[in-house]
Amino acid sequence: MTERIQQLISIATQLRRDVVNTVYAAKDGHPGACMSAADIVAALYFDTMHIHPDDKDWMGRDRFILSKGHACPILYAALARRGYFPPAELKTLRSLGSRLQGHPVMGKTPGVDATSGSLGHGLSQGCGLALTARRRGDNSLTFVLTGDGEIEEGIVWEAAMTIPKFKLSNLIAIVDNNEMQSGGHVNEVGGLYPLREKWEAFGWYVVEIDGHDMAQIVTTLENAAVRGRTPIDESANMTVTSLQPTPQPGQPVVIIAHTVKGKGVPYMEGDNSWHKRVPTDEEYQIAMSILGGKDLE
Repeated sequence: MTERIQQLISIATQLRRDVVNTVYAAKDGHPGACMSAADIVAALYFDTMHIHPDDKDWMGRDRFILSKGHACPILYAALARRGYFPPAELKTLRSLGSRLQGHPVMGKTPGVDATSGSLGHGLSQGCGLALTARRRGDNSLTFVLTGDGEIEEGIVWEAAMTIPKFKLSNLIAIVDNNEMQSGGHVNEVGGLYPLREKWEAFGWYVVEIDGHDMAQIVTTLENAAVRGRTPIDESANMTVTSLQPTPQPGQPVVIIAHTVKGKGVPYMEGDNSWHKRVPTDEEYQIAMSILGGKDLE
């Protein structure tokens, strides 16, 4: 394992600790959905994305949209650890007057590129951002992280139809496929599967990965990012294993990341009650002992 991958794994663990601290302090939040996405968010904010925390409004930055906005503690943790605001501020989640609302709010929280929370809208927002970047002529990317329960929303598929039409390969969609939503297993609630075939039918190039294998995450994001920054008529091929042929110029990429809800804390893993739940004092101490890392300064 390379030093780069080891460092990102440590960062993801720290972000998970921050999530538990944040939810425990707020006595509210959605820890399960945060923990499943922690490795992906760590890779994006600490490796893949081109951002400058000291110049948060830099026009050429990459954008990130957390479409499943209820998982905002993981986004806030990444922003805090990247230097957009002090980690101690994470304790103010959902407090009156706090910059850290229960769903991300653009213009209120430093580093947040899109307001989200009404499920399903992130991919459409990303479509607009990617189209604008393309017309502006820069090589910035837009990353959209969705939940698998969330993509049962019809507006997701309107965006999924539109993005290939405009050949927006500068947008990279990621599905946090932890197989659970607030009402139960996603396939019991809405008949999500076969998921790969649905995206392919809408014209996307699909890559499936283990969403907790940091090496896979980094390699896949890196290849998708290189391709997304390349002019369409010179589009580079991805070098990841896939059953599909080489993606076509301008074809957008969706990464289906197979994850575990509550990943990182054994008593949360695969337990859908942690979709929205606050640790007891005892559960909190157990999580802290497992995750290690720094406290909120």
